[in-house]
Amino acid sequence: MQTSFGIDFAPILPLWLIAALGAVCLLALLPAFLRRARGVWWRGLAFALLLGALSQPRLVEQTRETRPDIALLLVDRTDSTRSAEGHAAAIEAARRQLESRIGRLRDVELRVVDVPEGGNQGTRAFAALEAALSEIPAARLAGVLLLSDGQVHDIPPSGSWSPGEGVPLHLLMPGRAGEVDRRIRLIEAPGFGIVGRSVELRLIVEDLGVPRAEGQARLTLRRDGQAPITESVPIGREHRISLPIERAGPSVIDLVAETRPGEVSDVNNRVVVALNGVRDRLRVLLVSGEPHAGERTWRRLLKADPGVDLVHFTILRPPEKDDLTPLNELALIAFPVRELFQVKLRDFDLIVFDRFANRGILPPSYMRNIAEYVRAGGALLASVGPEFVGGTSLAATPLGSVLPARPLSPQQAILDQAYRPRISPAGSRHPVTEGLPGANTESTEASWGRWYRTIRTDARAGTTIMEGPDASPLLVLDRVGQGRVALMLSDHLWLWSRGHDGGGPQQELLRRTAHWLMREPELEEEDLTARIEAGRLFIGRRSLDSGPPPEVTITAPDNSTRREPLRADGGGRASAQVAAEAPGLWQVSDGRRQAFAAAMPANPPEFADLRSDPARLQPLVQATGGAARFLGDGQTVPEIRSVAAGRDAQGAGWLGLRKRDDHTVTGIAALPLLPAWLMLPLLLGVAILAWRSEAR
Repeated sequence: MQTSFGIDFAPILPLWLIAALGAVCLLALLPAFLRRARGVWWRGLAFALLLGALSQPRLVEQTRETRPDIALLLVDRTDSTRSAEGHAAAIEAARRQLESRIGRLRDVELRVVDVPEGGNQGTRAFAALEAALSEIPAARLAGVLLLSDGQVHDIPPSGSWSPGEGVPLHLLMPGRAGEVDRRIRLIEAPGFGIVGRSVELRLIVEDLGVPRAEGQARLTLRRDGQAPITESVPIGREHRISLPIERAGPSVIDLVAETRPGEVSDVNNRVVVALNGVRDRLRVLLVSGEPHAGERTWRRLLKADPGVDLVHFTILRPPEKDDLTPLNELALIAFPVRELFQVKLRDFDLIVFDRFANRGILPPSYMRNIAEYVRAGGALLASVGPEFVGGTSLAATPLGSVLPARPLSPQQAILDQAYRPRISPAGSRHPVTEGLPGANTESTEASWGRWYRTIRTDARAGTTIMEGPDASPLLVLDRVGQGRVALMLSDHLWLWSRGHDGGGPQQELLRRTAHWLMREPELEEEDLTARIEAGRLFIGRRSLDSGPPPEVTITAPDNSTRREPLRADGGGRASAQVAAEAPGLWQVSDGRRQAFAAAMPANPPEFADLRSDPARLQPLVQATGGAARFLGDGQTVPEIRSVAAGRDAQGAGWLGLRKRDDHTVTGIAALPLLPAWLMLPLLLGVAILAWRSEAR
């Protein structure tokens, strides 16, 4: 509490009228002054008392409650300060010292606000500052102290922002002047590429804080955990890297530049790029043999996909059959056997044989070419019927070496019997058949329509995902070399498309089968995936193994490891999620497979520059009368003083907070200096004295 005294006026008449009366009084006295008449001073005193009585002067006593000034301390907690060596510890040490020193100042209150991580928006220090200022009365703000490395990304123009009139903004930075930092700056990094082609990365390795940086730096590239590739790149100049897209699905490219001696951090020496391989228009060869009711099933499926280029041939008769039918009535064009199965065979992504019987159309050398095409990474789908039995069967050709099943004897192979296709135990976990609408479960039978024929075989390899009567194989999938094969052992799939007996998911089954054959990542039956979203690592595993899922090993960017159990989700899937806030490349392994995830975008603002540098904030600091100082390890915090308005807010070894002297008036007492009981006799006495003086 404080008490103050002052004089004020409570005029009876308006001020302009009192001023007019004063002018009249001066005019009346002017002749007397010019003549030097007697009593002029007494007359002037009488006029003054009269004007004073009309003004009513008072002695005012005020009781005030003083309110402390407020100092605002912003503490940068973003990734750039945590990543640079020693910066976070220096900021924390300086914060403790500032709290202690400001706490010893009289009538100064300290408020501390943390500047949180802003993600891709960088350090939003002024957003946090404006939010804090909205809760502080402007008349009490004494100053703003910002503990930061100076890498702020929402700085307003210096002429359009101020914390308040005369209020200084001080910048206190960890580290020392002249820090250096090496970084990789991506100029262009495509997010996807076409399988079979190459994409180009454009980047620059830069040394910040080094004037005219020159020389070479070693750059190491690692793709999905493969063997690293190292090359020398020029510092400060653009460098291009060509990357072939070998498969569909995501790939993680890890780029690391060698550490520069003395740099503040090597965090931004690494860049992780996520690259997604996509297929261009798929080229599919469909060869139909003996005409049957479901011949158009495959054609309709493949033609309905706008991403598929379909080449379709139907072979109606063997070449040795001669019934004198003119050639122009047999086909629109000649069957280009050599061009398809020798010259351009590897241009196709998928080959489909639909009820094809080997009747001399394709010589053994061409069948051998197809088998080699599969082993080298091609895809083959065979949908068979009765033609799969006997000497004309595909299994009796060199192509039979890549088929996962062989037919039984002709007397046993063809089974004409009504049945409902069932999902096998392995199929309930396989992505091609898992979750198909209407499928059987452990407690219910399938609700889809019946088929009436199946080809009984001896399954030699692969995985049976659909079963016919007596659990006989119906749909078998197999991996051969680097390629894949699917064998459908019935020609009655078309019944589902016609809605017979309730129909079934024919289109979805065929779509999944074709996409599995062409290695679509989401249909991998043995797969391990990892992705990072919102600071968490999401792990997914799919397997045909029916046992409990194993633990996975997680390797963080700093090469520390941990074990994490997976939670079974059903259908062969298991998952887990853990915190993953450290930037860089995360690796997950289940003992057989590895997955990689990138924990940072290509060019995050927080890691663009990890040096402590006042350049960005210097114009604002100077405009407010503040100062920018380096703190070293945080132990050299300047002295904090309270300074009056009009004085400098900084000096050698100290920083100032403005004294605001804000207060609240709690009581007022007024004492009239010329009360009426005094004024009347005083005025009469002065008038009498003036009259007597003039009368002499």
